[in-house]
Amino acid sequence: MSQRQSWFEGWRLLAVLTLSLIALSLWIASMRQFEVEGMRMVIRFTARSSLLLFCLAFGAAALARLWPNAWTRWQRRNRRYLGLSFAASHAIHALAIVVFAKMDPAGFAEATSPASYIFGGIGYAVIIAMSATSFDRTAALIGPRAWRALHLVGGYYLWFQFMVSFGKRVPAMPLYAAFLIPLLAMMALRLIAMAAHSRGRTAVAG
Repeated sequence: MSQRQSWFEGWRLLAVLTLSLIALSLWIASMRQFEVEGMRMVIRFTARSSLLLFCLAFGAAALARLWPNAWTRWQRRNRRYLGLSFAASHAIHALAIVVFAKMDPAGFAEATSPASYIFGGIGYAVIIAMSATSFDRTAALIGPRAWRALHLVGGYYLWFQFMVSFGKRVPAMPLYAAFLIPLLAMMALRLIAMAAHSRGRTAVAG
């Protein structure tokens, strides 16, 4: 593994990614003088950065199992920090939405619905719960079985929410279909890895 990859690990990785997201969001907003359109651009940017970071964390274990190499081992080793970086990205996303709502209440009302409040609220509750239990001490408090259930169900819920959020825009903007590709690819890889693991266990048991 290169020295750069070795440096880009753990909490340092989280700090660099979070600070980069904050700096980029401020720069994007400043391009429109921090007006409504600038907030809309930040919302779109952080939705996409969250998608990328989520996919990196969601598919880390499957990729490391199917294609073990320096990159996938790094990705698997830093899955926790990629997940926390995703949470940081979505926190900036939420902040931009709040600012947008205050600056343009009519535009915000037009862009949202009761369903978006409900499912989005559940999504943020899941992100908070998964982030809070991404530390050794809090993970130990709830126990390995509850931790696994939370992160497994939570991960699949967030995957589904991303699919719906980006998928519903495809009819009006077909290019949005490109954002569904990494989501579908990560889900397929997880299923393939799970099937391979199950076959391996069956072979050992036999």
